Amino acid sequence: MKTLSGLSLQEIEKITDELGVTKFRARQIHNWIYLKSVTEIDEMTDLSIKFREELKKVAKITDIKIKVKQVSSDGTIKYLLEFPDGECVETVLMRFDNRANLTACVSSQVGCAVNCSFCATGKRGFIRNLSYQEIIEQVLTIQRDTGLKVTNVVFMGQGEPLLNLDNVLKAMEIFNENFQIGARRLTLSTSGIVPQIRRLADLDMQSTLALSLHASNHDTRLKLMPIEGKYNMDELHSALKYYVEKTGRRITIEYLLIKDLNDTVESAKQLAAYLKDIKCNINLIPYNPTEKNDYKRPSNNAIMKFKYLMEHAGKKVTVRLERGADIDAACGQLRGKV
Repeated sequence: MKTLSGLSLQEIEKITDELGVTKFRARQIHNWIYLKSVTEIDEMTDLSIKFREELKKVAKITDIKIKVKQVSSDGTIKYLLEFPDGECVETVLMRFDNRANLTACVSSQVGCAVNCSFCATGKRGFIRNLSYQEIIEQVLTIQRDTGLKVTNVVFMGQGEPLLNLDNVLKAMEIFNENFQIGARRLTLSTSGIVPQIRRLADLDMQSTLALSLHASNHDTRLKLMPIEGKYNMDELHSALKYYVEKTGRRITIEYLLIKDLNDTVESAKQLAAYLKDIKCNINLIPYNPTEKNDYKRPSNNAIMKFKYLMEHAGKKVTVRLERGADIDAACGQLRGKV
């Protein structure tokens, strides 16, 4: 039994060929899945009843279940999705009152091997990679449940996307071609897997690369992110320069502000020096509390001072608008707990 969600038009055509019907039927099926977000084959009303019965013998639309759905006071929706093997991931739909954009924050792995000290996901450890179809299913589930069209996708959910890059790239291709989401509306976030950053540079994609840096020096980053022990900030700097020179594209630097740890004036000066020759924007993220650590959110005064210092160094800086913190859907809070 084949799952239709996540298949390309060419893959659906193979199924219709086996059923002895024209390729036009494949296009109809494709449109029902990606443009109309149906959940059942019987909803494909421009297909004959006879053909639908034949199709149901060999295929189904999805085998993903919504295990838990939570809605935040700000309109953010978090889904706990269950796969056929019983494993679960979380995906989040973010809405902003003054924008038409609907952004899906998707997971790329069950659990995560990177184990950043501030992040709830890493506490589970790494369980397995998601297939490209399982990544696609997250956005389709949102669209089926809400009746809304996702316009942006960020790979900032559970897992390290660059440690599952082949499936992530395939999913991005499908988002672009089948969902008609422009490449520049797709954002790939990484903790800093240096060889894969260089691979992305060579692919010269139009999507946005976001780096979770979160520290201005080696010792602080090592405390926050064990990946610093494998790919240190010097190697990372070299890879970022290579990426910018190769693609000409601006990188987004994600920087989590933690009270008295990396939010000081000295930290801001070190960060400005580190990023001086890197074409980038900086996204400051005030820390969201999670279980099992003592980190605290910085004061608004400290956040604004840090922002001012980075802007004074010539960088474009934004402070991330917090979404879904009341349902543990904000940055670093996704874990997949029931």
